[in-house]
Amino acid sequence: MTAMTAMTAMTAMPAALRVHDLVRSPALQLRVLAGEAGLDRPVAWAHVSELEDPTPWLLGAELIMTTGIAIPRSAVRQRAYIERLHAAGVAALTLSAHLHVPPLHREFLDAAEDRAMPVLELPLQVPFIAVAQEVAAAAQADARNRLSAQVQVYGALRWLAAEDLTAAELFRRLERLSGYSLYLCTRQGHPLLPGVPVPGARHAALLPASADPAPTVPGGHLLPVPAPGGPAGYLLALERQDDGPGRGVPPAGLGVVQHIATVAALQLSMVRHERETLRRRGAELLAELVRDALDPQTARRYLIRLGFTEEALVLLAVLEGEDGAALDDAAVVHALDEAAVPYLVLRRHEGLYVLLADSPPALDALAALARTRAGVSRPFAPGSTFGVPRREACLALTRARASGRALVACGDDTTDRWLHEDPAVLDGLVDQVLGAPLRYDGEHGSALVLSALTWLERDRSTEEAARALHIHPNTLLYRLRRFATLSGRSLSSTADLTEVWLALRAARMAGRLP
Repeated sequence: MTAMTAMTAMTAMPAALRVHDLVRSPALQLRVLAGEAGLDRPVAWAHVSELEDPTPWLLGAELIMTTGIAIPRSAVRQRAYIERLHAAGVAALTLSAHLHVPPLHREFLDAAEDRAMPVLELPLQVPFIAVAQEVAAAAQADARNRLSAQVQVYGALRWLAAEDLTAAELFRRLERLSGYSLYLCTRQGHPLLPGVPVPGARHAALLPASADPAPTVPGGHLLPVPAPGGPAGYLLALERQDDGPGRGVPPAGLGVVQHIATVAALQLSMVRHERETLRRRGAELLAELVRDALDPQTARRYLIRLGFTEEALVLLAVLEGEDGAALDDAAVVHALDEAAVPYLVLRRHEGLYVLLADSPPALDALAALARTRAGVSRPFAPGSTFGVPRREACLALTRARASGRALVACGDDTTDRWLHEDPAVLDGLVDQVLGAPLRYDGEHGSALVLSALTWLERDRSTEEAARALHIHPNTLLYRLRRFATLSGRSLSSTADLTEVWLALRAARMAGRLP
């Protein structure tokens, strides 16, 4: 095997052999000239190089050996040489004593010390091949350990089939076999599999900005978990510390981590299949809930089976595409899966109904959907009648449509709750109260209805309403008198004013305001 072939076969992964293992070997008689703080660096391969810049041919974790021909003569170039090796991830530099090594300048030794880059001296009577054999023997033993770990990871497929392990139990076993702490998360950092931890705050910086990250990160590996349509998330495998399962097991390497990512993908496929089955059951349940076809106890019991808690409140949302666009139901489901909240979905002619837990992540997931509008009811208890929440969600969706907002939740304003949800009833109210003023506005290009609405929305403040309409207060007063005459309702009567206000709200809901 040539040196280049050997280097290609190795990866820049943490190895079982460390620089200090070679320094402590009596047969090699290595002496530390500088960079003693870096003796814990891993060594994946040993390679002879007499090039002043060998870094284009390095993968990292190599022990570079030289007779001294590669060492520049000037202090500036010596410092640049050691800096290049350090930047390439070289484990250590070994110099053969009494051959071609030039005088080592203080700048060279200081650069090695500053970067904890070990510089070793090998006696002339010890050939380079002795060092290479030590490293190769350790690599061979490490390869056997990794092969054993790979075989055992393949056994995870048998565990899945025969032992009915949970995802958390499966990954605890894989941690003990691989020598890594394992984390799984979606691309947004949410849990990917139930019970498997996500990277904590101190590891968040390791998560990639792109969908195709480099496989090696400081202290371990980061791999995508494949799924139809692109990566479902990421597997982060970090070398284990001295505590916890897997202590004493050397890291098994990138190949084993790749197998674990495949196991994660299989487990995720099983979970998603189960979720799809639950979604179909949930759609059937939500259809019955919307019709109020279940008694409260039965409804509550079914919701608990599908992941809702008995104490937590729920929300009913109605979603539609923005500006007449078709709603991407799959995107809604994916967003709710990412938010890791229990939910039910049901497609009906008026939109996509979603029953979900009352939580900020759930609302954030709905609000973040592109080209989607959503109306959300007030929180209510699982098992309660759906008549009021359904009306609230539909009215909130109407307000979202009228205001152009992505999401409107039914708030403290209870006026719309007293309006009928049947569009024909709303149109009848508008025609009865506002029919004449609306026709007058249409025929004359005036703004009697808009002026009345603006005045009422500003608590009947003539000055504020006139400023909002950019007209003189006297002009506004004239319009209000004309509106009262045409509508036959006195704006000084509480009863008439209430009727006008409800008719105006109904006109807004029905999209009949100018």
